[in-house]
Amino acid sequence: MGGPRRAVGGTGHRRGIGTWLLAMVGGLVTVSLIVGGFYVWRVWSTVDQVERSDTLMPTGDDRPPAEAAASGSLNVVLMGSDARSDDERGRSDVLMLAHVSPARDQVYIVSFPRDMWVTIPDRGYAKINAAYSWGGDPLAIRTIESLTGVRIDHAAKINFDGFIGLTTALDGVTVNNRVASKSGGYSWPKGQIAIQGEEALTYVRQRYELAGGDLDRAERQRAVVKAILTKMMSANVIANPLTFNEVMGELGQYFTVDSGLTNEVLFQTATSMRVTSSGDIRLLQAPISGFSRSADGQSIDLVDEAQLAELADAIRNGTMAAYYEKYKDQPFAGR
Repeated sequence: MGGPRRAVGGTGHRRGIGTWLLAMVGGLVTVSLIVGGFYVWRVWSTVDQVERSDTLMPTGDDRPPAEAAASGSLNVVLMGSDARSDDERGRSDVLMLAHVSPARDQVYIVSFPRDMWVTIPDRGYAKINAAYSWGGDPLAIRTIESLTGVRIDHAAKINFDGFIGLTTALDGVTVNNRVASKSGGYSWPKGQIAIQGEEALTYVRQRYELAGGDLDRAERQRAVVKAILTKMMSANVIANPLTFNEVMGELGQYFTVDSGLTNEVLFQTATSMRVTSSGDIRLLQAPISGFSRSADGQSIDLVDEAQLAELADAIRNGTMAAYYEKYKDQPFAGR
């Protein structure tokens, strides 16, 4: 227990990066700022190509009631699997909650570290990424619901090709790299760096050479998500028909969302959004109190139960702004 430790476990191959599904939300946010028939037509054509699945969301009567969340808020789970082929399910490589405030003017991206030791519904204690391995998308979502007490509205996934294609279509994104490192033939100095394509994927996959291991990796993923959203909302993308057309084409190719996210729902959501700058996209990590090992020897992240209860209350009550201000400077939480 104590300070950051190097994460353990396998890595290395191209794997599904569900985090980047939030890029779709960013693209939809821009719709409210777009004027012109071409843009509206292109967005509609793109979202019409997005794959819908009726197996992402959980079913059953044991889910939190819809009214448990603050009126007007929106909660979307973003997932990715570490499966290396179509013949295996794997575990959730990335698990995030995108919480949109009731006023629709702020988006909070909350990472759930894959080694968090939590109760998996109907299964007992395990690492949170085991939920996907045992029960696929529905069990992963039920696990987030059990931790937050909030019914998840929608879910989305994207594969690694989608991430590579999206960052390439955007001509790269710029992030603040806190720690200089090297991986896969790439070298990143400390400070502002521009990344795209294969390099961007390598950057968000690195963990073994980083002091904080998986926590540092999750921090990088949140930073790149924010950079993607910010660039997608920039005038350089919105006002350039060729760039906008290419970016939206990438979105439509690689996303899988739940069947409830119809074109109509997506457009209603987009036109209700009031996010106006990168400062409205706020990054957090689900709280942990330290590190330990399970009875069977697994390296695990211990949940800070008291702070998790605060987080759950803030999500349910629409008071994430206060929670964010209180914990934004906590190590690994608000960067």
